[in-house]
Amino acid sequence: MTTHVVLIGLDGLRIDDARAGQDAPVLQAFINHGAYAAMEMEVPTISGPGWSSILTGASHTEHGVFDNSFHGHRLLDYPDFLSLAWFADRSVTTWAATSWLPLADPAGPAPVIWWRDEAQRAGRHQVMVRDGETYGYDRMDGEVVAWSRMALGSAGPRASFIYLGMVDLAGHVYGGVSEEYRAAMRRTDERLGELLGAVDERVRAHPDEKWLIAVTTDHGHLDEGGHGGSDPVLTRSFLAAQWVTCEDDAIVRSAPALPPALSPTEVTPFLLDGLRS
Repeated sequence: MTTHVVLIGLDGLRIDDARAGQDAPVLQAFINHGAYAAMEMEVPTISGPGWSSILTGASHTEHGVFDNSFHGHRLLDYPDFLSLAWFADRSVTTWAATSWLPLADPAGPAPVIWWRDEAQRAGRHQVMVRDGETYGYDRMDGEVVAWSRMALGSAGPRASFIYLGMVDLAGHVYGGVSEEYRAAMRRTDERLGELLGAVDERVRAHPDEKWLIAVTTDHGHLDEGGHGGSDPVLTRSFLAAQWVTCEDDAIVRSAPALPPALSPTEVTPFLLDGLRS
């Protein structure tokens, strides 16, 4: 049986609010049918350092990312989990899609996701980058999800990372307790459902595959909006995960082994272990 892993990143999500309210039913159901670990983000609680730690398994001190300028970073010494999977096995195919440029734009200051041009030319690595800052995260997240659904369903990459940024923008502009923030959470939750549905369809069509799906965030938002400090609403994160298989044309969901709590640097090892299982 072939194993596949997908990490879905929901930027700027206040996970306690998502779990306690009615705005993220897809995420709540996903957690209920899988495993859940609390995660404490390292300060500064900013997207650049947060996603760098989650995607590489390195601490802020190790990868050298402390803000969104990425000035002085050492990401060349700390490949992302997609690249690590490919380095271990050159037959592994990978997919990355993001609406925030610094994560994967080769012309940007990082990127966190290695471009790996030679693997792209060989058809083993695909990267889709959209500019949510310029064209709006609602629209760009929609494109990320549409293309990711096709990639997951048709190509079935062995390892994937999909990023959605709409919730974070709403937190910055309107604050973490605003109706606009809740609306962004609902829209993003619907898109999470689309991605999970694409995996279900893939597994039904390929019952010889098993998929490990994981969902996380990089930080929360203050009531008035913004992040970066050590307030618990900012450092509080999570990793939710679920195995998805198909037996007799029925989708089966099960909980992988997760400790009650883990650090952001443990996400990459967890995903790589899942790919090898």
